This record gives sequence, C-alpha cells and structure tokens, in this order.
Amino acid sequence: MTIEPSPDPAAEPAGFVVEVAPGDRIHFLDWGGVGEPPVLLIHGLSNTAWSWAPVARRLRSARHVVAMDLRGHGLSDAPTTGYDAAGFTADVVAVAEGSGLLAAHDSRVVLAGHGFGAIVAAWAAEALATRCAGLVLVDGGWESIEASTGLDIDEFLRNLDEPPEVMRSMTAFLADRAGFDPPTWDADQERAARATVVETHAGKVVPSTRPHALEGSVRAMFGYDPVTLARVSARVVALQAANDEGGGRARAVTTVSAARTATGRDPIRTESFGHDGHNLMRYRPDAVSAAILSVAEPSR
Repeated sequence: MTIEPSPDPAAEPAGFVVEVAPGDRIHFLDWGGVGEPPVLLIHGLSNTAWSWAPVARRLRSARHVVAMDLRGHGLSDAPTTGYDAAGFTADVVAVAEGSGLLAAHDSRVVLAGHGFGAIVAAWAAEALATRCAGLVLVDGGWESIEASTGLDIDEFLRNLDEPPEVMRSMTAFLADRAGFDPPTWDADQERAARATVVETHAGKVVPSTRPHALEGSVRAMFGYDPVTLARVSARVVALQAANDEGGGRARAVTTVSAARTATGRDPIRTESFGHDGHNLMRYRPDAVSAAILSVAEPSR
C-alpha cells in the first residue's frame, strides 16, 4: 500500500543547467531527497518546472526528485530546432543523467509528465526502455490531440491566446490564475504563475514561452502517436481530470491499454478525478504523488 507523503513547506530546490548541445542548455530544479527509483517531472505546454512544486514537496521525503524546464520554456534555452520527439527525448535523458538520477548504467528513473509533458515523458520512456522504472501520465499522453480536440494546429494555437484584460498587468494575471481555485492558491502557485510570463516596461505581461518554441511544441503534440505507449516496457498510470465530455478520452485510454496487453505488457492503470481540472498537481497533489510512488512498486 502506497503512503501519501506530507509536503515539506520549507524545502527549496537548487537550480542547475545541463548542456545538450554547444550553447543549448536545459534548466532543472533539484528538490533533493533520497530513495529509489528517483523521479523526473516534466511540465506541460507553456508552463515550467515550478508547476510541480506541490508534488515535489511531497515526493522528496521518499525519492530524489528533479523537475525540468522543456526547451523554449522557463529558464531553458530556446534553440530554433529540436522541437520534435528526438529533441525532447534527448533533453529528458540529458537531465536524467546530468542530475544524477541515472548515474549508473543500470540506474532506473520514474518519469511523470503533465499534458504535453506526458507526451514527452512517453517518448522518453520508450527510448529509455528498461531504464524507465515507471511512467505517470497526468491528464495527457494517451490520445491523438487532433482527434480529441477536433482542431488543427493553427486553430489550437489561436485558442492559446489569453484575453487582453488578463494580460494587462501582473496583478490582473495573478488574479485570473488565483480565480481558477482560490483554496489552492498559495505561494507555490503564485511562483509557478509568475514563471510563465514576463512583465514589460509598460506594465503588461507576455508569455515567457518563446513563440517559435510554442509553435514547435504544438506541432510535436499533433505528431504524437499514442501507440508509443504500447512500446513502453515500464508500468503506466494515467490520471484523468474532469474534461471528458462524451467519454472519448476514456475510450482512448482503453484502446491504447489494449494495444499494450496485446504485446504482453501490463495494461494502463487509470484513475479519474471527476471534479478536478487539468492541473491535477495543483488540485490533487496528494493523489498525483501517490500514483508516482506506486508506479514502480512490484505488481500486486
């Protein structure tokens, strides 16, 4: 039985970078902690490593925990290339090795990704093969984005634009983010929100994710084939938020889970959160932490 750890409110991560190519650096937060296997956390589109703070504060009592900034996001560099499965996978492996999570040739790591980060985690889990101890998909990674949204790439990008009134000032932006769920708004949520924007001299805010990086990441999302999960040797857990009108997303999990069992692998274990939004790390950090700790446990 997995115990849900309590958060460590005093913990502060150390920031590091790893060079993945000459002049291209990927930033990560090392939350410390001990325990095997360690955990690498991957944020979603237009977000940063700070989005994982509520979960990292819990996991560090049982695991060594690292959260990375994807290329073009947060404090990572934004090269003009590498926004594809191979590029993102190389970044994940570089952080896992550079942070010491994969310090030896026989080391194993649990990967957990949110939204687009779940897709990146799936790519990396396939590449790492037996070096991946488990994969946790937090509201993403098991479906075709085009099929689930009914949008093409350009429409999807347009829908990412924030209303002008939200971006008119940092105060307005933070108030909007706090309004998603006031009871869960705290210092960690404010820091995570601030990391996604840059304040201009005129007082407005603009997204911190570089436009070419955002477009490249979205194009990578649309190119993702969820059958990737059938080739992941590690156990997989899918955590689904309350955004499945018509049940299409649940059916997508069932389909890819069947593809896994057809290859002799474990089915995907699913957990649904019918009253919680996409950012389950904010709304249900206890459950997300428990799922991450459970995925590498021996099959029960």
